[in-house]
Amino acid sequence: MKSKHNLPLLALVLLAIIGLYAPILQGLYFDWLNDPNYSHGFLVPLISAYFISQKTDELQALEIRPANSGIILILFSLLLLIAGVATQVYFARRTSLIFLLAGIIIFLYGWRWLKGLALPVSFLFFMIPLPYIVYDSLAFPLKLFVAKFSVITLQLMGVVVLREGNIIMFPQTVLEVADACSGLRSLMSLLALGVALAVFSQKQNSRRIVLILLTIPIAIFTNMIRVIGTGFLAQYYGSAAAEGFFHEFAGMGVFLLAMILLFLSSGFLRKVWP
Repeated sequence: MKSKHNLPLLALVLLAIIGLYAPILQGLYFDWLNDPNYSHGFLVPLISAYFISQKTDELQALEIRPANSGIILILFSLLLLIAGVATQVYFARRTSLIFLLAGIIIFLYGWRWLKGLALPVSFLFFMIPLPYIVYDSLAFPLKLFVAKFSVITLQLMGVVVLREGNIIMFPQTVLEVADACSGLRSLMSLLALGVALAVFSQKQNSRRIVLILLTIPIAIFTNMIRVIGTGFLAQYYGSAAAEGFFHEFAGMGVFLLAMILLFLSSGFLRKVWP
């Protein structure tokens, strides 16, 4: 059985999904456009599509064995969608789309196809914003961690500074380590790009896992540099060092530094772990 036999049915299914999920996709687009934590969402479907394009030959060699068990996952995804709409939980609505795609693949093509498409399908989770209760529970301890060690570093540099929670106090001004400086914002984007880089650059799964895990300390470390740099300038320029152009420039510079460190880590792994 050739895959082209299922193409008309697949096209109809995709049109039905677009119609059903149009409001949800519109909301996702709005979040990507307006939430700096998820501006990488625009890239996620494109990277996922590229993953699929790299597996074309492998998929064409697979036998198509439709499995009715896919209906179970399709029903689950629809129930998740209904529950998300009823409870106004955006995360449930949005993730239901990915489970629905997985169920359709199983129903039309079989489990082997889902296994072959596991990476592109699961990668789509990176485009969905975390629930704010989860985001806040992760951001708060990270803010305290970054503030604590940034202050220790500033004190070692001879800067007169005190800390209370995530508040950093200088003689001339007071700075707050906000969510953007916790490292979580860059971590969300860096983790998605780290997975893509690991797949492209590393041949062994063990090296891929290590590279992906390295995104966590890299994101935290680079944001600590941002806080330390801002704090060092704040003793001379006051709160202006944490506002306006410098603040935006520092954010972009930190993410660029994180990307450089991630690429260097990838090259280092290839050299020391043949």
